[in-house]
Amino acid sequence: MSYGLHIREQVSLKDLNTMAIDVNAKQFVDIENADQLVEALDIAAERQLETLVLGGGSNLVFAGDFDGLVLHIAIRGRRWEKIDGDSAVLALSAGEIWHDAVLYAARSGYRGIENLALIPGTAGAAPVQNIGAYGVELCDTLESVTALDCVSRKVVTLDTEACQFAYRDSFFKRNPGRYIILEIRLRLSRSAPLKLGYRDLQDYLGDTESIELTPLEVAEAVMAVRRRKLPDPDTLPNTGSFFKNPVIGQAQFERLQKSFPDVVFYPLADGVKLAAAWLIDQAGWKGFRNARVGIHNRQALVLINHSHGNGADVLALAEEVRGSVQKKFGVGLEVEPGIVGSY
Repeated sequence: MSYGLHIREQVSLKDLNTMAIDVNAKQFVDIENADQLVEALDIAAERQLETLVLGGGSNLVFAGDFDGLVLHIAIRGRRWEKIDGDSAVLALSAGEIWHDAVLYAARSGYRGIENLALIPGTAGAAPVQNIGAYGVELCDTLESVTALDCVSRKVVTLDTEACQFAYRDSFFKRNPGRYIILEIRLRLSRSAPLKLGYRDLQDYLGDTESIELTPLEVAEAVMAVRRRKLPDPDTLPNTGSFFKNPVIGQAQFERLQKSFPDVVFYPLADGVKLAAAWLIDQAGWKGFRNARVGIHNRQALVLINHSHGNGADVLALAEEVRGSVQKKFGVGLEVEPGIVGSY
């Protein structure tokens, strides 16, 4: 049975990745429901095509053209479930724009994801990366994920434990290709404490007491703070934070702190998290530009594609930055976005 698939050939992906890298997909299809997804996977298997699941393209760098079938997840819809007292579950289809969903929840008076405002991408991509910002991670509110098991071709529901969330990590990220997310469910509350501990938020809000704030006001504060630091991908192509904040052991940290007393860090139960932006800035990269790509002048974590660079340009600069930080501090940086293609 056909579910109305329209597979196109040689489709540009420039407008479907926030780094605006101009590459083509050999074949491309919009997916609007689970049946279409199963059919597309079967077609790819029959034609021996590699597949790539693509949402908003906000956490990908294309090293070159994709010689396979792109499955563009365009499943839309949102609804409230399990409304009980001051809590409720917000169900989001995978193709929903994440930022729009945050504002929708905040305007409805529900708390839990307002600190994640203005993060680009779709709801389906959020669990893969376990997105986080300003003291909040997706796993704090996620109740379950509905996904297609690409091995059994069955739709399954995974709870938070099964997702194996960690810092910017999840079961989905560690096992690419096993599941394709169709929907996520978030447990939100009208009375949960607002999380305002990050200094940038505190500075912006001033003396305002948390009891006086609505979740929408917190979301607006987050948006204002992010806009001060981060470029809009629509005007200056980027993927947001390009490197993870590295976590090192206590002994290594103490040696590093002796040499660099001003190092910015966050204590953890099992080590110390360093501020990658501080490391990159101190290595002299903040504001750097070559002919095509560079480092943002207000946030050293953000690589920018200011003059139509390609994947090789972006990844070459990333390697230079990593090598420089390793040489100066003895600390390795891990690239945060996924890389499509070899480099």
